[in-house]
Amino acid sequence: MRNLVLILGDQLDRNSAAFDGFDLASDAVWMAEVAEEATHVWSHKARIVIFLSAMRHFRGWLRQQGYTVDYHALDDPENGGSFASELARAVRRHQPQKLVVVEPGEWRVLQSLKRTARQLGVPLEIRPDRHFLISIDDFKRHAAGRKQLRLEFFYREMRQRTGILMEGKQPLGGAWNFDAENRKAFGKQGPGLVPQPIRFAPDAITQEVIRLVETHFPNHPGSLRDFDWAVTPEQAEQALDDFIENRLPLFGPYQDAMWTGEPYLYHSRLSSAMNLKLLDPRLAIQKAVDAYRQKRAPLQSVEGFVRQILGWREYIRGVYWLHMPEYLECNALHADANLPDFYWTGETDMNCLREVIGQTLKHGFAHHIQRLMITGLYALLLGVHPKQIHAWYLAIYVDAVEWVELPNVYGMSQFADGGLMASKPYIASGKYIQRMSNYCAGCRYKPEKAVGEDACPFTTLYWNFLMRHEQAFESHPRLGQQIRNLRRLSEADREAIRRGAESLCE
Repeated sequence: MRNLVLILGDQLDRNSAAFDGFDLASDAVWMAEVAEEATHVWSHKARIVIFLSAMRHFRGWLRQQGYTVDYHALDDPENGGSFASELARAVRRHQPQKLVVVEPGEWRVLQSLKRTARQLGVPLEIRPDRHFLISIDDFKRHAAGRKQLRLEFFYREMRQRTGILMEGKQPLGGAWNFDAENRKAFGKQGPGLVPQPIRFAPDAITQEVIRLVETHFPNHPGSLRDFDWAVTPEQAEQALDDFIENRLPLFGPYQDAMWTGEPYLYHSRLSSAMNLKLLDPRLAIQKAVDAYRQKRAPLQSVEGFVRQILGWREYIRGVYWLHMPEYLECNALHADANLPDFYWTGETDMNCLREVIGQTLKHGFAHHIQRLMITGLYALLLGVHPKQIHAWYLAIYVDAVEWVELPNVYGMSQFADGGLMASKPYIASGKYIQRMSNYCAGCRYKPEKAVGEDACPFTTLYWNFLMRHEQAFESHPRLGQQIRNLRRLSEADREAIRRGAESLCE
């Protein structure tokens, strides 16, 4: 064999650089389902299913195209359970002259592949991932010499570089973003009738994978009763078209809103397909821009959606590869509390957390504000060790791949990197949750109260967080007002808040 081309579970790109120069007569594709990837963190059953089902569908497409595929199934009796063992088995069988792989999405996996190739004595060629709009090296050049990395500067550079939503050198509509128009809540009347996203009933391949996961990982968190995710490029494009037509027009104004019993609202459900490389981000951007040009969606919604892909997604990938592996050891706020057990069960009397964790266990999904300002905020205020909340996010969401999850958690959600990625910790009291959702209406806690039996834990922990980090943030330009508000509290109030926070920590 000339080349053994390695395709990982999040690299299901039919146009991948891995296939450049592929010779059907002398090359082969290697794919492996390994227990290690399901147990590295305690993965949600739906996360395991979406990876394995998408991989098996991709295997079928490859074979239809004439590729030789050496596929190592999870229930193969000889499967050793790790990339290293399965790759070693394949190399012994095929004796390839070279291994070829596209840049993995996780530093740990990259190191494992390099180490295994060295041990096997086979050259390993690592090719760039063309799925992304900017290379890792290009991002490093963007970062070189900058005192701070900030999304806004990177996003503007990407707009200018690609010409997306631009009129000459100026942003379309005269503004780079429309955040001020995109922070609406639904109000007491609620969202009304929201068009539900297209669902994909499990086909025979997915049903087989569901049975496999229930057998091999029966004690893993989450449910598979409602599994309906896209697992092929064709389904991913259908999901994109459905979003553009039915939910993109109101995505912008209500992207930060939350509502009981509505896990998706106007969000796209495309991140899992995009992160598995079933959906090209360029196609998603182009169809959204076309909707604006055709007057089917307003600019504020289209720009907000484009920024998440062209800006945020590319930015955090750059941050990840710029700072790994040291990034994983960051803990700027010296957080050391344990993650509460209810994050794995949803069994808590805090209605907002019960609602968000409950939908997460059911679907493997929560939108970005639910992740940032409910589950992430509580962990931040409580002082949970960043590695513990990182492991939870990586395990619990169907779209979680480390390059995208880790910077979101360490940089945006937990401020564990001390400001490398975001300019301030995103902290708020229970009143923010009350303003952006109806969660508080069904809760025994009062968001305006910081002490007492009915005090909102978010509000208690918010003030306690400010007290813990008062000196660190007293001169911070974006937290100064919050520190000034803190200093209006009497010593008796502070002591009562400390006792309440200690009780919550216990």
